[in-house]
This record gives sequence, structure tokens and C-alpha cells, in this order.
Amino acid sequence: MNMQIDAIAKTRAAISERLLITGATGFLGGSVAAQLIAYGYVSQLCFLVRASSPEQGLERVRTNLSLHGVGEVGRMSLNANQVICGDLLDTSWLEPESARLMTIDRVLNCAAVASFSKNPNIWPVNVEGTFAFAKAMSRMPRLKRFVHVGTAMSCGPDRDSLVSESWRFPQAEAQLVPYTASKAEIERRMRQELPDLPLVVARPSIVVGHRTLGCQPSGSIFWMFRMGLALESFTCDLEEKIDVIPVDYCADALINLALKRHLRHDLYHISAGRDAACTFSDIDQAYAAACTTQPVSERYQKVGVEDLPALAADFESRIGPGNPRLIMRALRLYSGFANLNYVFDNSRLLDEGISPPPRFTDYLEACVRTSRGVAITQQMQWDFK
Repeated sequence: MNMQIDAIAKTRAAISERLLITGATGFLGGSVAAQLIAYGYVSQLCFLVRASSPEQGLERVRTNLSLHGVGEVGRMSLNANQVICGDLLDTSWLEPESARLMTIDRVLNCAAVASFSKNPNIWPVNVEGTFAFAKAMSRMPRLKRFVHVGTAMSCGPDRDSLVSESWRFPQAEAQLVPYTASKAEIERRMRQELPDLPLVVARPSIVVGHRTLGCQPSGSIFWMFRMGLALESFTCDLEEKIDVIPVDYCADALINLALKRHLRHDLYHISAGRDAACTFSDIDQAYAAACTTQPVSERYQKVGVEDLPALAADFESRIGPGNPRLIMRALRLYSGFANLNYVFDNSRLLDEGISPPPRFTDYLEACVRTSRGVAITQQMQWDFK
């Protein structure tokens, strides 16, 4: 356990503040819930869950917590009274649940449609529903902090690396995907239109795997590294860097930002930063060691986006059976992010006393181990919902 987090957890555990977690049935929200349970916050937690009954919602939370390594004792310590049934796609529940929302001291808002597909619910959930929820919470007299999870990639293209935190966003049409456009817009609206909301925005970089559980909680994005190495070709140079963090480190940082008594800023990157970002060559070496194979560096070819269709003939032999159109779409989308070569400045986070992040290569073996027997195209489904 991170010592800074441990100290905060022990200090705060005796205080009867209530913490509301949204997105606890997802990847990041599930990790936040798992960490808080480990830190002794069981009785203080409240969950906003899409469900027809508190009992069903509780079962959904418990099922996800099992993926995050929470044992039966921890899962069974939760009860249905800690569940608020609600959906950011339909916020009609806000009025009936206002009395319970008035008891909340701090919010960790992890809920979102986190998909790089053209899911029609991205804007209604990530912008309209989230704004309605934040507006309702801004009226709650006990609320001390509303930590909202954004994405560092909402900065858009054409930024110089090292990317620092900024409230300036490109136009929505300049964003790489609808997801990043939606995350930029909700931040803008909350900051400009809800002056009474005690808002703190945390923007994680690329969240991949868990330091010890690997891809057990989610295979999100790890499949892209597997795919690029299997094809031995992609649109980035092996010496370019990528900013990757594990979900449990991100969760710990969010908990710190939610619970720390005083913060210096209202906007933070949760990222690998200059010191922990890895080159693709580093990742190739670590991946090969984990798979007991040879690195692909000597065979690797950097290709242009226009050359990606030429790889299609090798999809089945190198990646396995799958939808060639979806694979090609994924390659194009992720080439856009990889080609940015962004590293996100994390000095604000470190200045708050939060421990430095691990390198992706430090825990990549766990991701490889927990991906064995899982097809690349099966793992892709985490990101194309």
C-alpha cells in the first residue's frame, strides 16, 4: 500500500464523512471502490449504480469488486442501503433521491461511457447526464469536494510534449474521438456554469492494467500493444514515448485528491510524466521477456496511416480470427493517439505528496500473464462497447 495513501486513509477513516462513488461497476470506479474498502472506508461508502433495485445494484458492485481482488469478506461487508439506483442517461432519479444526496460529503465521479466507438450514449451520459448530476450536487450543503474524472487526451492534437494542465480545449471537431470531445465539454460546462460546485478535475493519461492483477479487472487498451507487436508494424517510432499508468495507481491518486484537506489546484494530470513514461522499445523488451520470446525491434517497421490497409492480409495469421473492418478501425484510431507522442506533466500531483507512478514495464508481466488464453480481438471489446 502506498504510504501517503495509507496515512490519509488512517487519518480519515475515523471521520464520518460519506463518499459517493459513481462508476463503481466499471474499470476505474471499481478500483477506487476496492482501494477504499481496503483502507477501511466500508461503512462510509455510497454507490450510484444503474439498477432496477438496490439489491441488484449491490450485486453488480460485488461482481466487479471480485475482478479487482476484493475478497468475500470485503464484498459482503457492503449492503443494499449503500446503493442509490440511478443512471446518468436518465436523471429523473435525482429529485426522489435528493434527501440521500444531501448526506454526501465527497464525490468521486468515475462514471462515463468510456468507448472509442460511436456509441450514441456518449454525449447524453458524459455531458448532459453528468451536468445534471453535478448541478444537483452543487446545491447540497454538505458537499466539500466533487472530483470529476476526465481524460488527459481531451487536450486535443497539436500540443507540445510535455503537456501541462490547461482549461483551454480545441473545438469538438478537432478532437480525435467523440469520447474526448465529450470529456472536454463537460469540464467546460461544470467550471463555467456551476460556480458553487467544489470541483476538482483529475485527468488520467492512458490507464492500462493493474500492478498485481494485470488485465484481470479489464483488458482495456492492452490489446493494442499486443496487436502492434504481433503485426510487427505500427505508425510510431520505437523510441517515441507513451504515457501509461496502472488503474490502482490512478485510483490511489483520485482518493488522495478527494480526501486531502487542502489542494493547491483544481486540475491535475494523473500520469506517468517525464520520469516514468516508457518508449515503445522499452515495452517491446519487457513484453518479449514476459512472453519468453525475442523482441520485435529488429523486424519492426514504422508505417504511415495510409499503409495500414496493407497489413490486413496478415490479420488472421498474426492476430487471430476477427472482424477485419473493426481491427482496421482500431488501428487507425489508436495510431492517432500514439502519433501524438504525448507525455503529460504530473508535477502538480507529485507536489501534493502523492507517490511517483510506476513504469508500465514494471508491471507489464502481470498484464501478459492475465491475457494468456484471451484472444486479442476478444480483449478489444473492452474499448468498443
